[in-house]
Amino acid sequence: MRFDTKIAIAVRDDLAAWQRLNVTAFLAGAVARGVPDIVGEPYEDGSGNTYLAMFRQPVLVYEADAVGLATAHGKALVRGMHLAVYIEEMFATGNDEDNRATVRAVPADGMPLVGIAVHGPRNAVDKVLKGLRLHP
Repeated sequence: MRFDTKIAIAVRDDLAAWQRLNVTAFLAGAVARGVPDIVGEPYEDGSGNTYLAMFRQPVLVYEADAVGLATAHGKALVRGMHLAVYIEEMFATGNDEDNRATVRAVPADGMPLVGIAVHGPRNAVDKVLKGLRLHP
């Protein structure tokens, strides 16, 4: 099935493995919470156990250097797309309130990005991420 929209996450290529996974998880959560109707219905197995709902469509994960992330971030802002960010300082915080404060403390063009998530029309997301490579 081909979807009209795309969910994409890009993480900085020089992060440790645990950081890449952590950033990806946080950014996926942002998309799940912030984009209406992107999450499907809960799952149930044959024994009647229920499981949490998941995205209705695939999530593609990319990697980029700092310049690539900054470029994609700028393109997504200009296009007014659903966008989530994760910056370096967030690794040192322990809660959501402090995370928001670290983002609020820097201007958009000066963010030390380690990851972004973008959702929008397929072609627009492709243009935002042009030049980034899929995460191996």
